[in-house]
Amino acid sequence: MWLTALFSFFAGVFGANAIPHFVKGITKEPFPTPFGPSPVVNVVAGWGMLCLAAALINWAKMPDHPLPAAVALSVGALLMALFHATIGAFGKGGPDRPGPGAADNKTWVPASQ
Repeated sequence: MWLTALFSFFAGVFGANAIPHFVKGITKEPFPTPFGPSPVVNVVAGWGMLCLAAALINWAKMPDHPLPAAVALSVGALLMALFHATIGAFGKGGPDRPGPGAADNKTWVPASQ
């Protein structure tokens, strides 16, 4: 059961993290990654995380322990969503809260520009 919960939790984390990267990539908007803010890099990163989330769901054997799996997946997704909604990737924040060192960061561009 613990492996089911662990794999499900990380499936939620990677699945939720994949969404902003993939969406920013296919809309050709920069979004920070460890490999640069390029839209192409974000598409590949988002796609890779979606594949990893799918693999983790498969390995979790969710039907064997549906309630712990659902709770762990939901908590993982919620924590990643809260991360993106608050401090954001690499502490950049959003357009209304640029985060630490934003004045020095010339590569981050708000989506409205």
